[in-house]
Amino acid sequence: MSTITPAIKTLADLLNRLGGVPLDRIRFQPSIGRATVQDVIDIQRHEGKLCELVDGVLLEKVMGFVQSALACFMIEALRAFVVPRNLGIVTGPDGTVELMAGLVRIPDVAYIHWDRLPGRRYPTAPVPQLAPNLAVEVLSQSNTPGEMDVKRQDYFTAGVQLVWEIDPSARTMAVYTSATNMSTLTAADTLDGGPVLSGFTLPLRNLFAELDRHG
Repeated sequence: MSTITPAIKTLADLLNRLGGVPLDRIRFQPSIGRATVQDVIDIQRHEGKLCELVDGVLLEKVMGFVQSALACFMIEALRAFVVPRNLGIVTGPDGTVELMAGLVRIPDVAYIHWDRLPGRRYPTAPVPQLAPNLAVEVLSQSNTPGEMDVKRQDYFTAGVQLVWEIDPSARTMAVYTSATNMSTLTAADTLDGGPVLSGFTLPLRNLFAELDRHG
């Protein structure tokens, strides 16, 4: 049975729903509108590819070398704050979650407070049903503005409280406290965790200096 929404009648409608992502990221099998969470799991196991799931459609996740390095930096910075305080867990670019029924997203970095985890323990499901408190996205060339708009809306609708979008090219970070409330920080600014991660700070010059390191 198709899970695609009734409002999507044409491929143009579908592409608009997905945010205008490049066509080579849209999986044609399973057929459009019929993909499931199990397909996400199977493709990762058998092909080693990460896919998000939106309205029964699989979207391959693409992440470049620079994006991976910045995600690692953010994971280290967040873990250095979260773990000593035992606030919850931090996941990386393959931390696949089912935000809502049939909606699978893969933030590049995420923080989940223990209160959002059943029994306040690590989930055992390959794609757990949960919404992170914080989702971090490191923009790649294949990420369209429309895709990020859609993804932010999905995050906040599901209960994500804070979204950070890192733009390596511009060396900026967009901080969203809702799908529409945004402030832009530069390397001259210091990021803080707000009420989601009270007390967390990170001078962004340290993050973007990672791009200038050399041997």
